[in-house]
Amino acid sequence: MGGTSTATARLRRIVIGLVAALAGSSPALAQDDAGFQAYLVALRQQALADGVSTRTADAVFPTLTLNQRVIDLDRQQPGATSSSAVPAFAPYRAQHVDAARIARGRQTYLAQRSRLQRIEQTTGVPESIMVAIWGHETNYGSYTGNFDLLRSLASLAYEGRRRSLFAGEFIAGLKMLDRGVTREQLKGSWAGATGNPQFLPSIYLRLARDGDGDGRADIWSSPADTLASIGNYFFDAGWRAGQPWGVAVTVPATFDRSQVRNRLVSPRCPRVFERHSGWRTIAEWRALGIAPQGRSLPADSVMATLLEPDGQGATAYLLTSNYRVILDYNCSNFYALSVGLLADAVER
Repeated sequence: MGGTSTATARLRRIVIGLVAALAGSSPALAQDDAGFQAYLVALRQQALADGVSTRTADAVFPTLTLNQRVIDLDRQQPGATSSSAVPAFAPYRAQHVDAARIARGRQTYLAQRSRLQRIEQTTGVPESIMVAIWGHETNYGSYTGNFDLLRSLASLAYEGRRRSLFAGEFIAGLKMLDRGVTREQLKGSWAGATGNPQFLPSIYLRLARDGDGDGRADIWSSPADTLASIGNYFFDAGWRAGQPWGVAVTVPATFDRSQVRNRLVSPRCPRVFERHSGWRTIAEWRALGIAPQGRSLPADSVMATLLEPDGQGATAYLLTSNYRVILDYNCSNFYALSVGLLADAVER
């Protein structure tokens, strides 16, 4: 009896230890899943109140399970540590404006010229900018992501850190289904972007366009729809026809940066915009000794800011308001610069 009792006690301690270990490696997993399912009840009511059909809700909600992976990825995003140093742009440029991406961009540019020309005539957005966005976002459609968008967005909404954003995008995704988009098409990045241009569902509903006349805005498999949608996005964001995004320049060694310091604080993406100078006309920049590298400067009356992504002594850029439109697509200086540089390389 004593041996059996000792063995039972030992087994109980092992089981308790295993339970504790599992709890430590996956905290409150069962509780989170139960909480997620409870949250879905409220999310369903919110979706129906916002106009989503009962048919779509009935088809989607029973299939949803919590995706802890996307929550973890969201929590790992940079931005929480505003004091972290900004890395150099050159390595990022080498990776994103590489020979292979430029070559494929030129092939895409030539293959789509007739479509691109029509879109540029309508929107004023340069053909090369549309191609560069496509190339930068998904390498011209070669990889668009394989996360189940609705599961990802519902999980991110449940996590709560940015609930309003992700709940709204989830409901927009349901409305895409109501418009005839299939659940299989709703695949993409862990954060909810989908298709060749990586549109969030709300952007798709507002700005996606049918470029080939078949009555559908197919940003997943139609190059015409993809490019028309990108062009419409940039037109809506305020692209100014006839102006470049920016120009690479050389800053003289004696340049006094204090005289062009930006004294405004942007309410959006402050760390991105704090690296820009104040606005000056091209004529004023020229008078300060700023000289173009290769391409000529825009007209003297055009307003521009100065950005030195790799610090003093390296290539700098004078950036027009059209650069801000690229930032509207993705608020990152490295992203916007590489899009502009890829566009320049594609059209050469």
